[in-house]
Amino acid sequence: MSQKLNDMLNKAIAREIQVSIQYMWQHIMVKGINSAAVEGIFKEFAITEMKHAEEIAERLDYLGGVPTTQPDPIKVGESLEQMLKGDLKAEEEAIALYKEIIKLAREEGDETTKRLFRQILADEEEHHSQFKTLLEKD
Repeated sequence: MSQKLNDMLNKAIAREIQVSIQYMWQHIMVKGINSAAVEGIFKEFAITEMKHAEEIAERLDYLGGVPTTQPDPIKVGESLEQMLKGDLKAEEEAIALYKEIIKLAREEGDETTKRLFRQILADEEEHHSQFKTLLEKD
């Protein structure tokens, strides 16, 4: 495994830990008339993101790297709209990073990492679509 791939996998872990905490806190903190419609989505996505962090950490450990325990900065947001806009941006960043990891894994001949991130990418695109839909105005 190259140092670049090692660093990118740790960036992915930091990001997954960040959003798992962020989404869980949003699940707890969301208020208002629309909160009931989204709190379950936040909780579901938080659990999915923590599973991603675990899968990536297991892969990095297998490849001989040391998984980070530090999340990226957590940004909860003060209103539902702020939360969703921040989450949408976080998913866009994840999608871009994971496409880079897939490309690098392909270049390095690492089929397992490539396959893992293709699966995770599908989840992130689903999350992005859900957040985008929730932000649409009537």
